[in-house]
Amino acid sequence: MPNPDSTTPVLDLKDGSLVAARGNWQVHALTQPGVIKALQAKLKNLARQNDALRWDLSEIGTLDHIGAQFLWNAWGKTRPKQLTVAPQHRDFFQRLASAGTLALPPKPPRRRLFNVIYDKGVDIFEHVAGFITLLGQLVLDFLRMVQAPQRAPWKEISANVYHVGYQALGITALVGFLIGVVLSFLSAQQLHTFGGDIYLVNILGMSIIRELGPLLAAILVAGRSGSAITAQLGVMRVTEELDAMLVMGLPHGFRLILPRVLALLVAMPLLVIWTDAIALLGGMVAAQLQLGLSPTYFLQQLPNAVPLPNYLIGLGKGAVFGGLIAMVACYFGLRIEPNTESLGHGTTTSVVTAITIVIVADAVFAIIFSGVGF
Repeated sequence: MPNPDSTTPVLDLKDGSLVAARGNWQVHALTQPGVIKALQAKLKNLARQNDALRWDLSEIGTLDHIGAQFLWNAWGKTRPKQLTVAPQHRDFFQRLASAGTLALPPKPPRRRLFNVIYDKGVDIFEHVAGFITLLGQLVLDFLRMVQAPQRAPWKEISANVYHVGYQALGITALVGFLIGVVLSFLSAQQLHTFGGDIYLVNILGMSIIRELGPLLAAILVAGRSGSAITAQLGVMRVTEELDAMLVMGLPHGFRLILPRVLALLVAMPLLVIWTDAIALLGGMVAAQLQLGLSPTYFLQQLPNAVPLPNYLIGLGKGAVFGGLIAMVACYFGLRIEPNTESLGHGTTTSVVTAITIVIVADAVFAIIFSGVGF
């Protein structure tokens, strides 16, 4: 039930055709329990009156836009012919009358499936063409560096090796150790069932050195360093540093892209070696606890279980993955527009694309080298 005090908005019918409003017609009063329902029921009864209604709002204490809009809707969004309103409340209804009927914008036309596929195809083609152009420019910049190594951006390369390599040692070690422990525990349970405990070294060695080590390092670097590279270039676009470099005659490819690609080409194989070692350490610890395989036995059997070509394939994967991650990050970083929304979208797209391309490249490696190292 509505609160019957003087602040509650109320509608009274007087003399058969005079509707007198009183109380406080503000949003906090209208939202009290039961008030809106009581007013709507009153308005419904007033709508049945045959005589033309006269409205008297002079006894309203306070009024805001919500209360005025409620009355305006009750009038059918038309000012009543006989309306008495306090001078301080006239502006509310004048603004509602001048605003007219609000209309929603028309719905956009439905896009057909063919148009959606065509637009996606055009976008993919533009990205592929842009990526090939970036690769060509990278080759030209590398040849320029080879011709004049004294002018190469060595400081930028060294700084990027530190950022993408050394600073990633902690996270790659943690994830690698945990993956090694999990893989060792799961494999040991299955092997112990069939009495094949001694083959745990083979499974861990082949899976970590040839596959999981490079892939784990690449995914972590893509999420950590790839996003950082894209964000750095995007911020430089937002702050117009990229434009300033062009004005000063400093090409983006030679000063920004080449150092980052070379840094990841150098740092990724080293990170793969680090990740492999820590993951094998985790697997070795789990093997000792689960199956009682001593670390000495593990280390003695590892070279025989994993032939050298598998180790080289893993290192090659690391270098290729690093180059792809750096190029994807730079490509999307340079495409960022000078606004914060584009910066966030470009960074997310860069990480997702880099991880996808790494997995595709890993599948290509698996097909090409399917007969090597066994």
